[in-house]
Amino acid sequence: MKDTLAPRLSEVLAPVVEEAGLHLEAVETTRAGRYSTVRVVVDLLDGPGDLDLDSLTEVTRAVSRALDEADPVPGQFTLEVSTPGAERELSTARHFRRAVGHRARVTTPQGEVTGLVRGADSTHLTLEVDGEPLTIAVADVTAARMVAVL
Repeated sequence: MKDTLAPRLSEVLAPVVEEAGLHLEAVETTRAGRYSTVRVVVDLLDGPGDLDLDSLTEVTRAVSRALDEADPVPGQFTLEVSTPGAERELSTARHFRRAVGHRARVTTPQGEVTGLVRGADSTHLTLEVDGEPLTIAVADVTAARMVAVL
C-alpha cells in the first residue's frame, strides 16, 4: 500500500530538520489498526563525519514538536528518528561525499569493488583499493553500500 502521508510529513519536517543543521533523508509511515509509526531518517548535510547523539536528540525533539503542532498524523503514532545506519545505501553524490573515510562496496557494469572512499564530488568518487586509487564516475555506479568494518 502506498504511503500517502509521507510527502505531507516531508513538507512539514524538512525545514525543521534543516534548521537543526541536518538533512532529511527519508520519511515513512506505517499503520497497524488505529496506530501509526512515523519513521524519520536524518543525516549530516554533507561531507564526511558522523551524526552525534546530542544532535540526534535535538532534532528528535524538534520533529516531535513540529508533528504535535501541525497534527498531520491521524490518531496515535509512535515516532522513530534515526540515521541511515552503518551499511547505508549510497545512491547520490551527497551520499558518496558523506562516505569519505569509510569503506564501501561499489558495483558498476564492469563488476564489484570494495575499498576506502578517499574522495567524492558531483561526478566522480575515488576509492583506495589495495593501496591504489580507483576513480569511478558516479553515473556508472549501479549499486553501492557502505561496509561496516568490525
